[in-house]
Amino acid sequence: MSGEAWAANGAYAVDATDISDLGSCKLESWLSSATNTDFSAVANPSCVVGLGRPVELTLQTNRARSDGDWSTTLSPKAKTVLVPTAIGRFGLAVEAGGSIDAASGTGTVAFVTLPATYRLSESMRVNLNSGWYWDRIIDQHYLSYGAGFDWKFTDTLQLTLEAFGISGAPDTVGKVRPRAQAGVRWRPNEIFSLDLIVGHNITGENARWITLGTTMRFPDAFK
Repeated sequence: MSGEAWAANGAYAVDATDISDLGSCKLESWLSSATNTDFSAVANPSCVVGLGRPVELTLQTNRARSDGDWSTTLSPKAKTVLVPTAIGRFGLAVEAGGSIDAASGTGTVAFVTLPATYRLSESMRVNLNSGWYWDRIIDQHYLSYGAGFDWKFTDTLQLTLEAFGISGAPDTVGKVRPRAQAGVRWRPNEIFSLDLIVGHNITGENARWITLGTTMRFPDAFK
């Protein structure tokens, strides 16, 4: 895969329907290291603005090392909620974005994803993702998919389990089989949270990744 523009909830691979409140911002950042020495450092600022409806605008910056080579990608994304979530029913959102190689200015990826969330209770939800993913470097189109489960099992701790992947042309099947990861989020207050995630990434190599991420929230940035 030529890029890492994967619709995600922070460092997680499967996104939820919800966005933050109008006028709020947050800064997500994470470091990921793999057993094959690959590495990724990400800063992911976002704000929710009014464009006729609340829209979350994100610009992810990813400094990564793969097979010894370093690269920097910029990944803008826009997301809006179509159907709000509620206990006992599905919510639905749509998001679209892409990736640009910072060195060359070349667009490498474009994608559209539909995140759906079903709330089982105040503390449990299921997230389902489906979408289209275009690798512009090799001009290959994929169907993206994912399923995740979130369980807030204490006032400050949340467990996330997820599986995800892409399906494409026959010559790429061996590289895009489904992946999975698990993470724990510690959120002691409404402003800060810390994530520890272990699993595999979407690019298909056999390495195992460990990710440490943080989120800082600014609820009244535009109020």
